[in-house]
Amino acid sequence: MSVETIAVGAESVYRPQYDSWLLIEALERSNAVAGRRVVDLCTGSGVVAIAAAELGAREVTALDISPGAVCSTQANALAAQVDVEVVLGSWSQAQEHGPFDVVVCNPPYVPVGPETSVGEVAATGPMVSWNGGPDGRSVLDPLCRSAAAMLAEGGSLFLVQSEFADIEQSLASLRMSGMDAKVVADQRIPFGPVLHAQMRWLRDSGRLRHGRVEEQLVVIRADKL
Repeated sequence: MSVETIAVGAESVYRPQYDSWLLIEALERSNAVAGRRVVDLCTGSGVVAIAAAELGAREVTALDISPGAVCSTQANALAAQVDVEVVLGSWSQAQEHGPFDVVVCNPPYVPVGPETSVGEVAATGPMVSWNGGPDGRSVLDPLCRSAAAMLAEGGSLFLVQSEFADIEQSLASLRMSGMDAKVVADQRIPFGPVLHAQMRWLRDSGRLRHGRVEEQLVVIRADKL
């Protein structure tokens, strides 16, 4: 079954969107997955984990703190007829199951203002799946600092995020941990319901130029030297 046709399942799970597909496309172009041990952090519906399995990964583990996401990933992997070990737990628990050859992650990275209305963006998925805190980096910062410890020698991290969560900070943090980090994919997309719901706050906080309704998504690849 193609990943594009996988049903999301539970309503409490982040729905695959542009960032999910961009991350999968980067994995496809990288040739880094086949025959290797992969972990998908913050897996949500499991769409990236399933794609890794379909790309020939030797072993795939998927982690999420949401019981709904765990159930959805298990159901979607069964429907796609691929083997994915699904673990209920935080992304930070990956070190207990590693090291891995490839770490992939679509983390919560959206900067969220104090007046964001969850009701306006509920169709995107639960707030915890995209809320990256006031600067978008509540998960990105600790993830970038600890990524190298999750990886085997010669392993690679593939991470997707928005420009509004400071791409250069992620690159700098990964490089400081001794990894070779660079942007390997990017895409401009129209604002979805999350950013539309907080456009005023983004402008008032200096993150968004007036009249702009697009954001840049990037995939960062960081290789452990």
